[in-house]
Amino acid sequence: MFELSLLQKIAIWALPVLFAITVHEVAHGWMARRFGDRTAEMMGRLTLNPVKHIDPVGTVVVPLALLALGTGFIFGWAKPVPVAQQNLRNPRRDMAIVAVAGPLSNIAQAIIWAVIAKIALIVQLPYVSEPVALMGAAGILINIVLAVLNLLPVPPLDGGRVASSLLPPHLSDRFDRLEPYGLLILVALLATGVLGSIIGPPVMYLNRLIFTIIGLG
Repeated sequence: MFELSLLQKIAIWALPVLFAITVHEVAHGWMARRFGDRTAEMMGRLTLNPVKHIDPVGTVVVPLALLALGTGFIFGWAKPVPVAQQNLRNPRRDMAIVAVAGPLSNIAQAIIWAVIAKIALIVQLPYVSEPVALMGAAGILINIVLAVLNLLPVPPLDGGRVASSLLPPHLSDRFDRLEPYGLLILVALLATGVLGSIIGPPVMYLNRLIFTIIGLG
């Protein structure tokens, strides 16, 4: 198996990463609109145009750095879609559902990329099938990583939103105060290797599960 160059890796990972973070954010906005909050729609964020969602650091710098370092662990983020919780019909319950919509969209995308990879391997078009299959494998992994990572109960991650909605109001307010430190917490967990040990097992399990279900070997 030949080693891919950095440019080849970027070509394979670019679309899966862009779609993963874009659809994730649109899913939040779409679900919020279903529950009565049209903030994202009014701000033009209910679009699959990635330009509207790109965060220079989270969408470009971080994924490229992880790819260049060969960590085998790639993630990123987009500009968060604005959700006005007070506009939701049942703010605490609906906010939890809005939060979960993002990771669920990533699981759905992982399955779609698996199907794309399977079709590419079946069709076997010269110069096309192998890159598309590799892109499919990248799409599976990045979406599973984003789904599992975002479900961690750390604000402002989606899991933090869910945890906040489930806690009693007085504890929820205290928990939400951790939000300004959420990124620092994640960086510390990543630097110490704790993050990988936490999300690694479920990521690998879901990755193998999807490969098995779709018949990718």
